[in-house]
Amino acid sequence: MVNIAEAEDPERLVLYGSFTSSSTYKPMLFLALAGLPFSFRTVNLKTGVQTSPEYLAVNRYGQVPALRHRGLTLVQSNVILDYLARTTDHSEGRSEQARWAAREWLSWEADAITNVAKVRHYRRFRAVDPAVMAYFLPLAEAALGYVDRTLSDGRDWLCREDAPSIADIGCWGRMVFMAEGGIEIARWPHLQRWTRRLAALPGFALPYDLIPRKNAEFEAGALHLPR
Repeated sequence: MVNIAEAEDPERLVLYGSFTSSSTYKPMLFLALAGLPFSFRTVNLKTGVQTSPEYLAVNRYGQVPALRHRGLTLVQSNVILDYLARTTDHSEGRSEQARWAAREWLSWEADAITNVAKVRHYRRFRAVDPAVMAYFLPLAEAALGYVDRTLSDGRDWLCREDAPSIADIGCWGRMVFMAEGGIEIARWPHLQRWTRRLAALPGFALPYDLIPRKNAEFEAGALHLPR
């Protein structure tokens, strides 16, 4: 069972998600880096809570994450990142071009970097024919290689010169489990340095350290990313 009651304060963000989900990690990481207060409601995928009528009333796709805020319900992790950036002005581009570029990265991530999540899923959670892995692994590696080449020109972040944007959060949040898929980040040195810069940000945490297994309340942090 999942608690789907609205927060008493309509200004309080309520995020529904799962401990092992990279899709959940993306908005969780945004909220942690921004130091924003929010409520977390766990959706246990192993026990099928995502298919319960109560949760389907929140997310009609039976997936995580979902976000409720100010009377709105949003699903799909990159849509949630877009909303959070627009609403809070954290991790947002300084120029209109940078803002659109960040959203282009999110769209590309959903098409390309998602293959990293598929490789991890097939190695850890579901046995598949080797031909399936032979198809998805090169696609995952190609996506990682593209990010590495993008960062090879000396830039620190994908869109902004001075700070990460939702492009960095969205792309990293999907590829974070690459080691669980047997993919070694050391093969891409620029990508590896980028992840180290992310890890040095105040509020950063890896998924298993950040996403709780039970419902939880997170209060405002003292540190925020530069706007």
